[in-house]
Amino acid sequence: MNEIENFGKYVSEGNVTNPIVKGFYPDPSVCFAEGKYYMVCSSMQYFPGVPLFESDDLVNWKQIGHVLTRSSQIDLENVNSSGGVFAPTIRYNDGVFYMVTTNDSYHKNFYVTTKDIYGEWSEPVFVDQAGIDPSLLFEDGKCYFMSNGSDEDNNGCIFQCEINPETGEKLSESRPMWKGSGGRYLESPHLYHIGEYYYVMAAEGGTEYGHMITYARGKSPYGPFENYPENPVITNRNLGGHQSRIQGIGHGDLIMGPDGEYYIICLGFRQLATWVPYHHLGREVFITPVKFGEDGWFRVASPVFNNSHVMRARVEIPACKKQEKTDYSVSLESLYENPVRLTYLRKPDLSNYGFVKDENGKVSLRIKQTAVTLNETISPSFAGVRQSEFETELRAEVEVADGEAGVTVYMDENNHFDIFMSADRNSGAMSVSLRICEGDLKTVVKTESIEKGPAHIGFRSTAYGYSFFVEKGGVEIPLGGAQSKYLSSEVCGGFTGVFAAMYATNPSGESTWAEFTRFDWKQEDTYI
Repeated sequence: MNEIENFGKYVSEGNVTNPIVKGFYPDPSVCFAEGKYYMVCSSMQYFPGVPLFESDDLVNWKQIGHVLTRSSQIDLENVNSSGGVFAPTIRYNDGVFYMVTTNDSYHKNFYVTTKDIYGEWSEPVFVDQAGIDPSLLFEDGKCYFMSNGSDEDNNGCIFQCEINPETGEKLSESRPMWKGSGGRYLESPHLYHIGEYYYVMAAEGGTEYGHMITYARGKSPYGPFENYPENPVITNRNLGGHQSRIQGIGHGDLIMGPDGEYYIICLGFRQLATWVPYHHLGREVFITPVKFGEDGWFRVASPVFNNSHVMRARVEIPACKKQEKTDYSVSLESLYENPVRLTYLRKPDLSNYGFVKDENGKVSLRIKQTAVTLNETISPSFAGVRQSEFETELRAEVEVADGEAGVTVYMDENNHFDIFMSADRNSGAMSVSLRICEGDLKTVVKTESIEKGPAHIGFRSTAYGYSFFVEKGGVEIPLGGAQSKYLSSEVCGGFTGVFAAMYATNPSGESTWAEFTRFDWKQEDTYI
């Protein structure tokens, strides 16, 4: 019995399997509006910013776009990896959607608005309150603005003020409302009014293996707030054995489902294996039901662990009639028809990318080569898709007359694996190479000469690593492999996840183009 099957035997049965959204979609926030649920996630240095999802039941989510689609809304120029857009919150009030977030690289909190969830969002409105992870509560004609920062003694603290939602103007001083339950790195504040209490929920412990969700309650939005006696309300810290595949549970939002029950939707990550504490797919979206007791406190509904406050791989979500199988596979054709999952780095020049569909319906993508490489913190020619499953297979076809172009398995500017075609316009020489970039070590592992024409390249991945190949005469030639742990957050640092991207560069700086006529990435739907 393999490890995944072993894990499946251990967890309780439920009608929903976590995570409900896979891959680099951290810091989820949810609201209900006009009969549907909407969710946003962090996007850091990637553009467009803040992925936007829609659902009927809190489990089956469809990405319908992005919130930040114009460079005027978000400045990502020269942003380091894991900088940029942090921790968005989405709320709905009086016919208007609000998305409030932080450009952490510039330490500015702002929000954008729309009345049409499928349309464009406004230009940013800035709020003069420091901290990160901003949130909003609308009630009785008032708008409360929260963010986390530090008090006069440099201890973690959540600050709150009232603002004019039309202008962002502060209508009251920023003042501490809650200092958390005692854990480090207080973040992700949200305020709710349910019944007779106001509940302030946050994350503590750091968004790694000590992550947890904590909360307190009070009779006023200003407090004072009394800590939940059993904090944290949910955490997977210190879990061992077959429970430990899911870690980092925290940074969540509380929402009423269509069944009238409450749920926490939060981030977590899947480590490579039970005893292999690395993760490279990024922080993903998880769900768990909670129940309010007669005492007014809510607890995670986790019968298999006797209410021991953990996130399980399978949970019972009565509001969901059926969890649909999500296919994260992509092709050039699917990206041409619906480019919502296509992502660029920082501040891209979108004129450098062009889809072409010929008279036979075949789709290709032309990418302009620039002198910028993947190792820099400005915008290379890069068009990528998040990795959402461990077991995948990608096949690409690329043609270039000069310089290099290929596919990168990319965590950040210092850590990526590149399989690429090189061409010399003057000599006519062509080759395919595998390059491993790990920190300061950048090594070409193997090179194969090829005939003039397009290169057929690809890779296969498991939880543990990637194996790369080139096709020559219909035969696969192995180029080598690399371990996925070298693209993990534990090794690389940061808060993002792996992408596979088509890229192109030319050190000469000439305005040349690469053409991709295939980018088929099959992402198998694995149990966990």
